[in-house]
Amino acid sequence: MRYAQRGGLRPVEQVKREAVRLEAAKRFEAGAGTAQVAAELRVTDRSVRRWRAAWRHGGAGALASAGPMAVERLSPQQWQRLEAELKRGPLAHGFDDEEQGWTLKRVKLLIGRLFHVGYTVQGVWRLLRRHGWSCQVPVRRALERDEEAIEVWKAEVWPRVKVPRTTWAPTSASRTKAASR
Repeated sequence: MRYAQRGGLRPVEQVKREAVRLEAAKRFEAGAGTAQVAAELRVTDRSVRRWRAAWRHGGAGALASAGPMAVERLSPQQWQRLEAELKRGPLAHGFDDEEQGWTLKRVKLLIGRLFHVGYTVQGVWRLLRRHGWSCQVPVRRALERDEEAIEVWKAEVWPRVKVPRTTWAPTSASRTKAASR
């Protein structure tokens, strides 16, 4: 995955990254070296070498952003509506167990129901990350959970059941068994 496992840059970040590449093009024209450009723009030498090769072949236009890798299937208005529906929660959309929360499969189903647009589960994950949503694992606790009984068990039963740690004793550093010597 590109850019620190976040699944690509958002449009605003793409514009900033393009500005860095175009600034590098200006420095290439001025005759700046790779190491100097990399240090000043705070990028890797490898990126600067790649940009310089593209600049030689196509000029500054070759460093312009090509846009997102995939065209988003939801319009900005649809995304706003989806986000509002996600904030309402899964219970409002017929998913009966509130503790589970939103899963990628559920979001995929919701997108299909609302907009008649098909996404894969991986595509839903990329879509959500691109718009700043993150993975959050809900705390799953049984309704019948008895905290007091758990504390009693930890204090009284567990110490009796737990195998005591072995004490330090000299051992052999040899890989062979002691009995075979």
